[in-house]
Amino acid sequence: MQLFDLLSKYWSELYPDYPLSMLEKFINEIEDTKHKLQFESHQPEWYKDIVVYSLYVDLFNKDFSGLKNKLDYLHDLGVNCLWLLPILDSPMKDAGFDIRNYDKIRTDLLGLSEESSVEEQRKVFRDFLAEAHSRKIKVIFDIAINHTSEEHPWFQESRRSPDNPYRDYYIWSKDKNRYKDARIIFKGLCESNWEKDGEWYFFHRFFEFQPDLNYRNPRVLLEMTRNFLFWLIQGVDGFRADAIPYLWKEEGTDCENLPKTHTVVKFFRAVLDYVRPHTLLLAEACQKPYEVVKYFGNGDECNAGYHFPLMPQMFKSLASQSKKPVESILSTSVTPVIPDTAQWFTFLRCHDELSLELVYVSEEDRKYIHENYCHKPEWNFRLGQGISARLSELFDRNPQKIALAYSIMLTLPGTPIIYYGDEFGKLNDEEYYKEMIKLTGKDDTRFLVRGKIDWEMVEKELQNPDSLSSHVFCQVKKMVNTRNQFKCFGRGGIEWVDMFDKDGNKIPEVLSYIRNCKNEKVLVLNNLSEKEISTDVDILTKNTRKDMLGRNITFDKKNQMVIKPCAYYWISI
Repeated sequence: MQLFDLLSKYWSELYPDYPLSMLEKFINEIEDTKHKLQFESHQPEWYKDIVVYSLYVDLFNKDFSGLKNKLDYLHDLGVNCLWLLPILDSPMKDAGFDIRNYDKIRTDLLGLSEESSVEEQRKVFRDFLAEAHSRKIKVIFDIAINHTSEEHPWFQESRRSPDNPYRDYYIWSKDKNRYKDARIIFKGLCESNWEKDGEWYFFHRFFEFQPDLNYRNPRVLLEMTRNFLFWLIQGVDGFRADAIPYLWKEEGTDCENLPKTHTVVKFFRAVLDYVRPHTLLLAEACQKPYEVVKYFGNGDECNAGYHFPLMPQMFKSLASQSKKPVESILSTSVTPVIPDTAQWFTFLRCHDELSLELVYVSEEDRKYIHENYCHKPEWNFRLGQGISARLSELFDRNPQKIALAYSIMLTLPGTPIIYYGDEFGKLNDEEYYKEMIKLTGKDDTRFLVRGKIDWEMVEKELQNPDSLSSHVFCQVKKMVNTRNQFKCFGRGGIEWVDMFDKDGNKIPEVLSYIRNCKNEKVLVLNNLSEKEISTDVDILTKNTRKDMLGRNITFDKKNQMVIKPCAYYWISI
């Protein structure tokens, strides 16, 4: 189907009362953008063969110059895609997710003054992209598409008067009982989805300084699509579409995952694919798997989506020393089959809390995980619906448990994400947390898991073979680089394998599976317990001495493989 026919179809579904002439004019802009683009198309499904590293530029190493200086470090770690957490112009009340200008990167990240020219600013970013791409590192970044900052010029105009041309870029009402079924997402931080502004209220799903955009206005859809196109021209490889389930609002619904939200996403994807095929559009949707799967459509919506529910179940498996939580969440009855071109993105930790939202975590699981991992009261987030703590803190700074968790994430289906600093066991940053409370006026415990990296200190720690940092980094680096040599981890299927003891009883403490793809076949064994386990592994022989990670494989006198406490093995079979 031609682009015009496809977009016309979506336009008619969304805006039957608006003329097609608006769309026709916009399609001319799309054609102009395509002609300006100086980059080749991406390889199909490139996002299945990467390991992603997520970072805040300023907290990682001050600015883009500092990040550029660390590209060799990241390449050596095995990272081949950077996910830049919000970099666009923002008052920074919500770590950059409150965007003030979609066409501009924060000048502090560019190492430039506010007086610098637009061309100077764009050149710094383009030079960074060129350096990353020369190392075969892709670059994607966050773009908040559901809301803006209250300081955005659109909102500043919108609030002037009901007659302002930008008024219906946002949702205004004198009745704050509209959309009463829309849940309050930031419980404990916000009391309502409506904020008073003069005689009117405006609607917001997140903080009160982040007014929601009104996608019922077709101009909003076109403006947001222009933002995507602008950054495509600069050379960005993909986008994380923040807060995607909330785009379309309808009275009498919970305003989440509505059919027209999916139509909006299809519009975005059609344009991106036309201008630069295989550009990544990544759905951030904190929902149950069957809802997230809908954002893949029939291969015509997002290319990839986060598997939020997998994260807490990995932690539950490790706490309960049982493989069942992970196996259950990935069963097709819970996580449906996805289109061949689609991909899950998986993670142990991220810039937000360890989310225990009741949208996709049962009350029983929420309590269990909270009791086992929320070691300090100040880690509590959203009244028990999350835990704000770094990976090392959650595992009591135990390097073997941290590495075991990485083994699980790096070998399960999907594209794995490493959160900056977790590769060397970065801890909670209480000083940064206190500093941000003063700066923002919000007691947002997620700031505990952010904070700056002191590279001088880290490098000293990495030189000390007995340090937590060295123990974790060496194991993570080995796993990531080994993973990169095999397609089966990113593209292959999974076959769950039961392990048995000498009496023929199943061993629930060993999470084991085979990853396979074409001529590759890898057996993964993860001992979730703190005890040594002996098990029959029929597909191995006594001649199997080492695994793919160079770890020694030993057998007892009964020819059973001995798996040490919290140990993991990746074995080519």
